[in-house]
Amino acid sequence: MKFGFVLPNNWGLADPRSIVDLAVEAEELGFDSVWVNHHLLNVGYIADRLEDRPYYDALTMLDWAAARTERVRLGTSVLVLPYLHPMVLAKQLATLDQLSGGRVIAGLGVGSLPEENAAMGVGYADRGAQSDEFIEVMRRLWAPGAASFDGEHYSFSDIVASPKPHGALPIWIGGSGNPAQRRATQVGDAWHPMASVNGLARRMPDFVAKLETAGRSRDDIVVAPRIDARQVPDASAVDAWRDAGADQLVVGTSSTEMSEIRESLAHVARTMSQSRR
Repeated sequence: MKFGFVLPNNWGLADPRSIVDLAVEAEELGFDSVWVNHHLLNVGYIADRLEDRPYYDALTMLDWAAARTERVRLGTSVLVLPYLHPMVLAKQLATLDQLSGGRVIAGLGVGSLPEENAAMGVGYADRGAQSDEFIEVMRRLWAPGAASFDGEHYSFSDIVASPKPHGALPIWIGGSGNPAQRRATQVGDAWHPMASVNGLARRMPDFVAKLETAGRSRDDIVVAPRIDARQVPDASAVDAWRDAGADQLVVGTSSTEMSEIRESLAHVARTMSQSRR
């Protein structure tokens, strides 16, 4: 079982450099990856939690984490695609992938915060269809040579985007519902839901059936739920996640206190070590 740690760029901490320090610590403790959260505005449930405290930019934080680490994979959990543009994001991710030596994982989702969409003037009802096109546009821009695309939301011909990432940049699809599962089975390298261990076990048979419908097998995709540190109290819990269908666990902590976050990081590291014996 591989483990990732979610950096708390979304919890209003005063010093963003201390958050990057956690990426270094996670690498030293043996984690396989570090992850950042993505929202742009303090509205809706984000405002309820943070008021006017900072929610640091996802890719800027990941850039700093990349510069301070050497081994861990660098992931987004997850970028909300309707707030972004595929040509800009393709360039940003490919550049970071080059700088980091091919360590980037693009975790992508459609979002679930209507207040943010409304404030930014972007559609909410059609965000799924737009995101499907978004992913296809990035894949084409990352492929060798010039790219063309003719869709409802994006259209261009013979465009060259450079740099390209190191090989095929992995795309992880966030979300637990049927649309996210469909997207993951059709275009994802991984399915990255938020789930309980029992919830994942219940969803896996249907997810595997969707994979087969898409002409793929279970071995073609990584299942990597995002969970809270409290969901892995000990090594036996890791076994339960593995039995439920998880290949990797991406673990975060819901806290505004750095001391509590560091304590959770150390706890998960111990559990991770025990589970690998």
